[in-house]
Amino acid sequence: MPFGEMGAILLLLLAVVILGNLWFHFIETTVRWIKKLLARRQKPPAWHTLPPDEEDRKNDGYKRN
Repeated sequence: MPFGEMGAILLLLLAVVILGNLWFHFIETTVRWIKKLLARRQKPPAWHTLPPDEEDRKNDGYKRN
């Protein structure tokens, strides 16, 4: 196989990878934009699910049953 054909194949594969990466980022950005548009009025979720500390319970008046 001549070097010209191998170079053409490598350029074709490089173009496919670059276009695939651009397409992926375009779709991800569009999905993120749509989610942001639809979830505009919702309260953001807590960044953790741990219960409050003992000290916080005493200060906030939180009592355990």
